[in-house]
Amino acid sequence: MPPMTPPLCAQDYAKQARERLDPAIWAWLESGGADGITARDNRTAFEAIRLRSRVLRPMTGAHTRLQLGGATLSHPILIAPSSWHALVHPDGERATALAAAATSTPLVLSAQSGTAIEDLAALAPAPTLGFQLYALVRREDTLALATRALRAGARALVMTVDAPVNGVRNAEQRSGFALPPHIHSVHLQGLSPVAARQAPPGGSPLFDSGLLDAAPTWADIAWLREQLPGTPLWLKGILDPDDARQALDLGVDGIIVSNHGGRCLDTLPATLEALPGVARAIEGRIPILLDGGIRRGTDILKALALGAQAVLIGRPALHALAVGGAPSLAHLIQVLRGELEVAMTLTGCRTLAGIGPDVIWNACRTTCGDGVSACTGIRTPGIPGPGTG
Repeated sequence: MPPMTPPLCAQDYAKQARERLDPAIWAWLESGGADGITARDNRTAFEAIRLRSRVLRPMTGAHTRLQLGGATLSHPILIAPSSWHALVHPDGERATALAAAATSTPLVLSAQSGTAIEDLAALAPAPTLGFQLYALVRREDTLALATRALRAGARALVMTVDAPVNGVRNAEQRSGFALPPHIHSVHLQGLSPVAARQAPPGGSPLFDSGLLDAAPTWADIAWLREQLPGTPLWLKGILDPDDARQALDLGVDGIIVSNHGGRCLDTLPATLEALPGVARAIEGRIPILLDGGIRRGTDILKALALGAQAVLIGRPALHALAVGGAPSLAHLIQVLRGELEVAMTLTGCRTLAGIGPDVIWNACRTTCGDGVSACTGIRTPGIPGPGTG
């Protein structure tokens, strides 16, 4: 068997990761909710958009630096929170943190990490370390976990709000995936789980189980905001402009447009579809990030053109870890950054601030009213929606 060609792009890492990983772990990593429509559309939304080439633009002093959350970042790529990195590489989140530090890439550590934040804080420079939260059964447990993360050096909290229950992941179920006994969510040990009740005969398996009794609401976000004044608090999982406005009213510091990688509710819009409506609702008052479907530097450019300040990568980071640990992940990040710089050059954008809707071919130049908050701002048959031109 000939040796593998060194990966050149994110797709190469995905192909080699699939060849290396146990099929059940691959199914866990790649499966979307139900029929995988949203997971697939996260990619096709990017593929449907064409870029506008601009020539003879001055590029002296070009760079990808930005200000985000009070920190100066060298590029607009972050590593998204994802659980149990040791499933794909024995060094787990330690490898992720090393790659993040080597490439000056912000890392948002998952609440379901297999490695404690205290063990990673020394590896990832403090300004680049964030911590993901889920609202736990007891508010005091949520606050205790948040406080623990902040004491360990986390500079921001990222509350994931779009997954009060797991999605229906048939591909993962068919694979027989089960978490190995040596891997567990170290931050959640000893915290109160939801005690499921036995549903009555003929009753609802979810609504009669009690699993939703402690599901988070906007009141929990408001409470956490009050408990931690001055702490950067972001919400991850916002797709609807009305939800974005409510988050803004509660004083959150940033929003991540996300559909959980298409792993929860299937047939949600692609994150790139939802982004322009959220951006119009926010009107630049707080930063917006996007995850879901990022595989190329041109994808990053398109996300920034439609309203994001930066993007996060989830599955691609795990693909790279599976292939070669920290060095491979660092290489992937540098590849994506290099692709972004090429795309910026060929669309005439000297800095990230110069990336706007006009880099999109056939971008809608019409000012939309409040009644078309789902407008994509793009004239393309690839992304349907009101106000598409």
